[in-house]
Amino acid sequence: MTEILLVLNTGSSSVKFRIFGAAADLPLLADGRVTGIGTAPVFTVKGETPRELPQDLTQKQALQYVLDWIDAADDGRHVVAAGHRIVHGGGVFCAPVLLTPEVLDRLDGFVPLAPLHQPHNLAAVRALAEIYPGLKQIGCFDTAFHAGHDAVADCFALPEKLREEGVRRYGFHGLSYEGTAHFLAQEGKIPPRVVVAHLGNGASLCAMKNGKSIDTTMGMTALDGLPMGTRCGALDPGVLIYLLRTGMSPDALEEMLYHDAGLKALSGGVSDMKALLEDGGEKAVFAVDYFTRKVTQYIAMMAASLGGLDLLVFTGGIGENAAPVRRAVTEGLAFLKPFDVRVVGADEERVIARHILEFLSQEQEKS
Repeated sequence: MTEILLVLNTGSSSVKFRIFGAAADLPLLADGRVTGIGTAPVFTVKGETPRELPQDLTQKQALQYVLDWIDAADDGRHVVAAGHRIVHGGGVFCAPVLLTPEVLDRLDGFVPLAPLHQPHNLAAVRALAEIYPGLKQIGCFDTAFHAGHDAVADCFALPEKLREEGVRRYGFHGLSYEGTAHFLAQEGKIPPRVVVAHLGNGASLCAMKNGKSIDTTMGMTALDGLPMGTRCGALDPGVLIYLLRTGMSPDALEEMLYHDAGLKALSGGVSDMKALLEDGGEKAVFAVDYFTRKVTQYIAMMAASLGGLDLLVFTGGIGENAAPVRRAVTEGLAFLKPFDVRVVGADEERVIARHILEFLSQEQEKS
């Protein structure tokens, strides 16, 4: 019987999964997803023909479909543990953790800080627990990689009472950054001053000193910092006060900032960078120019936190595939002393699988 690890990244309309062998080299055995939940669900596994699923498919049913597909393979595979990407661990969860009901209840408290992701991450854990009782489920947090920041990096200039209540910077995309740091370490010594640009529909930067995060662009929520596909990025808080005072409700404001801002707002409706680069129209060019300028400015800010720049790494969908964006950003940073530029593929799922394997190994040692 082959022991396997199931890694899940669950959103509002998708369940992405990868299956790894539970061995030190973590062989990738399957890569698939259910997309279009709530509209037109489709099940896709790399190397297989996509299959349409019932229109009324729920997230729990999508998970069941994935498990049924694993069982139907009939090749002696046995899921020994599942790992989940959990976006927000707050200041409480700074390392992978066994997802017990008590832990899930605490993680519910961070839903307002990550409303796009956290509810769906946690719903998948609970659904899998119903389908597969007794299965060990491990939570890995996008905030954890940034947990070692000093107070200057994480603090807002707000009253002490608010700061004590947890109103502070947390940072995100930590699993991606951890994976990049691991990749660079495997290649040899990590340069002391590295900025990693995770550029995709969600986008942020991380300043790494000797492989450790010391600063990042996202804040308490995943809205801050760089402009993104549909999210605003950094914004004068006075704008929010103005919008609230002139009649916009908090719910409508949240909807706009998360779903109707960023590249989508600047271009007149297009959030996809590939489509914007192919468009070439005035609004599309403006949106791309805005994005590249902000990325360039914020990389310079991260370099200031590091005291210089030895290596700039691009990762994520835009970072890996949009050469014009990489070129514009790199040219915009020509005023800095010479630095190397790399493109590294994002592989958060392998990071999660590595954490599951470490967790299981530690459990064995204890027993």
